[in-house]
Amino acid sequence: MSSAALVLEDGRVFRGEAYGARGASLGEAVFSTAMTGYQETLTDPSYHRQIVVQTAPQIGNTGWNDEDDESTRIWVAGYVVRDPARVPSNWRSRRGLDEELERQGVVGISGVDTRMLTRHLRERGAMRAGVFSGDELGTAEEMLERVRSAPEMKGANLAGDVTTPEPYTVEAVGERKFTVAALDLGIKSNTPRMLAARGIEVRVLPLTSTLDELLAVGADGVFLSNGPGDPATQAHAVDLTRGVLERKIPLFGICFGNQILGRALGRETYKMRYGHRGINIPVIDVASGRVAITSQNHGFALEGEPGEEFGTDFGRAQLSHYCPNDGTVEGVRALDVPAFSVQYHPEAAAGPHDAAPLFDEFVTLMSEAR
Repeated sequence: MSSAALVLEDGRVFRGEAYGARGASLGEAVFSTAMTGYQETLTDPSYHRQIVVQTAPQIGNTGWNDEDDESTRIWVAGYVVRDPARVPSNWRSRRGLDEELERQGVVGISGVDTRMLTRHLRERGAMRAGVFSGDELGTAEEMLERVRSAPEMKGANLAGDVTTPEPYTVEAVGERKFTVAALDLGIKSNTPRMLAARGIEVRVLPLTSTLDELLAVGADGVFLSNGPGDPATQAHAVDLTRGVLERKIPLFGICFGNQILGRALGRETYKMRYGHRGINIPVIDVASGRVAITSQNHGFALEGEPGEEFGTDFGRAQLSHYCPNDGTVEGVRALDVPAFSVQYHPEAAAGPHDAAPLFDEFVTLMSEAR
């Protein structure tokens, strides 16, 4: 096995073995607490320019299949695991995870004490990092210099890198009841499928779409997807959202879309210390007190206190959900126009199904608007 190194911007170096492609990769080191669903994690566009550390020690057991990709490619900048599977075993597996990482040029490292690394990132916060192997392996000083010269995640405008270049349509399953215009900030494949299963034709639109182009779809509702980067860079998406709110078209947002709606309603966003990434994160609905276990992937969040009501240009709104682990705002709801969003992933790919009824709530919103 050839050696590899993970170098953090604070100077900490973790040594291990090359996993996947050989080379060098720079990004922000973050950790995911999900014990399953690594294929969905790797292909989630929200992980663009992030080096993902898996806290679960054994990764790759079920190999790689041709059905579970959440986009057309792997988006993570690098991959860090402790104990990679030697032989994948699953009836849908087509090849090993290491083989797929190598095929797509994703530089990884294995044999790392990911528990110690996760504790370090929790204490010091997510930070810039690099994975180096093969000919790119240099001295600690050389590698650290490359890491510190990489761009930071704060201020990163990344949604344009992952959005669809052309509009496309996902047909409704059975009778078409509604049409939804989905603004693609980094949408996952399962989201249009979840909408389509409810009789919704989904028109997925590029991030660059104008309000006129969005309105030309004749949509009964608008969906704001998940995506990567700093929401403070998304002035166009925020303006588009404000135009939708002015016209009182039903709107539903998830993850990055939650931050876009929040900013359209006048709230600020901030970069979290280490974010929420995993499929086991509790969220409390302020209105009902109900707890949902959710799938999440975000390093930015909306400012404010859970349950707080505030005035906007579109009437009153409320910060509707929060994470009991740390009090982070996990949702916002407009009270005078038909719009709501959550910071988590109700499409559950991978993840629990606790939040699936949010799609039904969106359907109800569109029915009432008619």
